[in-house]
Amino acid sequence: MDKMELSKSDNQLFGKIAGLLNEARKFIVKNVNQTIVLTYFEIGKLIVEEEQEGKERAEYGKAVLKELSQKLADEFGKGYSVYNLERMRNFYLVFRNRIAETEKSASVMRKSDEEKSESPMRKIESPFILSWTHYLQLIKIENEEERRFYEIVAVNNNWSVRELERQYDSSLYERLVLSRDKEGIKELSRKGQVVTKPIDTIKEPYILDFLGLEEKDKYTESDLETAIINKLEHFLTELGKGFLFVGRQQRITIEDEHFYVDLVFYNRLLQCFVLIDLKIGKLKHQDLGQMQMYVNYYDEFKKTKEENLTIGIVLCKQKNETLVRITLPKENQQIFASKYQTVLPSKEELKQLIENKE
Repeated sequence: MDKMELSKSDNQLFGKIAGLLNEARKFIVKNVNQTIVLTYFEIGKLIVEEEQEGKERAEYGKAVLKELSQKLADEFGKGYSVYNLERMRNFYLVFRNRIAETEKSASVMRKSDEEKSESPMRKIESPFILSWTHYLQLIKIENEEERRFYEIVAVNNNWSVRELERQYDSSLYERLVLSRDKEGIKELSRKGQVVTKPIDTIKEPYILDFLGLEEKDKYTESDLETAIINKLEHFLTELGKGFLFVGRQQRITIEDEHFYVDLVFYNRLLQCFVLIDLKIGKLKHQDLGQMQMYVNYYDEFKKTKEENLTIGIVLCKQKNETLVRITLPKENQQIFASKYQTVLPSKEELKQLIENKE
């Protein structure tokens, strides 16, 4: 075997071993994180059980935590301040039904004397997939269905803590709720955001705060489009899962008359084109009719037999729900109108919209 063949063989061997070690590293990190989170859950549980031994023990509990914190710090080092112990207690209180959802419960932590020599943690299949820092963010969410949604989506999309914070701050859950029926809302807390049909891609409203266009500013549709193109990566994130950018101002020609679709995307999960028209003012029925024409054109001349029907979204500043309902056919699953905002609304405002919808 000459040197070139040997070098090639060595590189292949290195590649295989490097891949194996990287996978092992990920496995170790994942299991270390799960063990840490599960341990903190059990610490929180023990603290709650201790506090529940008596009545009106708030002051006593504080004294216990202070003494416990000092002893744990002396034995195990930093990380066991009273504040952190309180967070572990809160973590247990928020997620205490989670262990019961698995086949093995935390009751194995209290095994008979014969089994105490074996680490009880090995007998528990952790239901906690995310890191401790993720759960510190999740326990701040009071609504259980909303909290469950963010946990599932963070796991499915491998969100960092920073991304989880950003999506929560942009009120992703509330905006998806506003664009769904009751069954669709239930699915959010069971499965997270799953894209299997056109309506799954729609938010209400879309938040374009990253464009730097204030509500009071005067801008044209061309300005809005240019700002989106300049911040395309952010806009794709706001659109959601599976979106790929195709082009802007895509021309449609019908008998020597030219029309232009503002933005064209492709969704690889739905396997279809997604057309977006931008309207800076109030939605008109002509806007929906024009989008219907665009969609029909793409269905007839652009999509292949293997691809699904084209989706059209009219993004507008103001939307009249009654106008949309009357203009579009009842069986419509292709044309959608949704509001956009260049300034993030408060969660209180969105919750009020949800209450009004219900």
